[in-house]
Amino acid sequence: MKPLVSILIPAYNSEEWVAGAIRSALRQTWPNKEIIVVDDGSQDATRAIAEKYLKEGVILVSQKNQGASAARNKAFSLCHGDYIQWLDSDDVLAPDKIARQMEFAMPCNNKKILLASEWGQFLYRTKRANFVRTALWEDLSPLEWLIRKMSLNIWMQPGSWLVSRELTEAAGPWDERLSFDDDGEYFCRVLLKSDSVKFIRGAKVFYRVAGPASLSNFDGSNKKLESAWISIQLHIKYLHQMEDSERTRQAVTIYLRTWLPGFNHTRPDIVNEMKEMGRSLGGEVKMLETVNELRWKFAWMQKIFGRRFACWAQTWLPRFKHRTIRSWDKTIFRLEKLMQPEL
Repeated sequence: MKPLVSILIPAYNSEEWVAGAIRSALRQTWPNKEIIVVDDGSQDATRAIAEKYLKEGVILVSQKNQGASAARNKAFSLCHGDYIQWLDSDDVLAPDKIARQMEFAMPCNNKKILLASEWGQFLYRTKRANFVRTALWEDLSPLEWLIRKMSLNIWMQPGSWLVSRELTEAAGPWDERLSFDDDGEYFCRVLLKSDSVKFIRGAKVFYRVAGPASLSNFDGSNKKLESAWISIQLHIKYLHQMEDSERTRQAVTIYLRTWLPGFNHTRPDIVNEMKEMGRSLGGEVKMLETVNELRWKFAWMQKIFGRRFACWAQTWLPRFKHRTIRSWDKTIFRLEKLMQPEL
């Protein structure tokens, strides 16, 4: 019998998206699968929508709201799969995503190889997804993977991974303290326990671009700042567990410098800790650029309309553009759905 793959979907107030995630799991061409949805205390119709798929074999459980990490831990405690596919409730798997990765995993027979895939961003229509290749889209050692992530400020979407049960158990549970970058911290621990990362070309996951209310949106709230800082410190700890060298210290310095602006105005205590950590590593952590510096697209406005207007335009025009594109894509998606209800 082919190995069982558990597709685990944490869901919270996802009434607009959860059906799409579940359908993409059901449509996987890999035949031996189980699908578990954990409703994390949703206050909308998420549970009612998920219940519609019980007759197709989907397992649904509910718990009081405890956060995405707790929901993922609950889902894993219930699953029986030889391999684990994490899937956020607003994301979508390509039909052959798991099958392509398992085609490598079965003959390889090394449960300590971590399998990755391509991922692309979309708003409403997956056919419009934008797949942008990065330096992580290669076969890499765990150390090289983490150095590239931290020094180049790139990452891998959590749904892109396929993880053996052995690696999942060795990594331990998701950190329930974290409300931001919980996936980044978690997969660092998976990397620590793996032999290598195998990138499977052609296997795809579609990552929905975050809205303002998304957990993945770094909105500067104190809760997310605290979570980000915990995750940053753990990233550095895990990297140094793999190797403590000049190149890893340089990667850490760049990593701290990249994150510094996010804490600059609201958490000077964390900024000072970052700078001190950089000095202890023999580097200097400072702003890559002034936070209020105008980009070239808006600098010309200062001469005509004044700096205040130019700063306003730099902040709000990109948001207006995103909302306009999002509204248009949503309208086209709904029209297509009216014509093809099975989408």
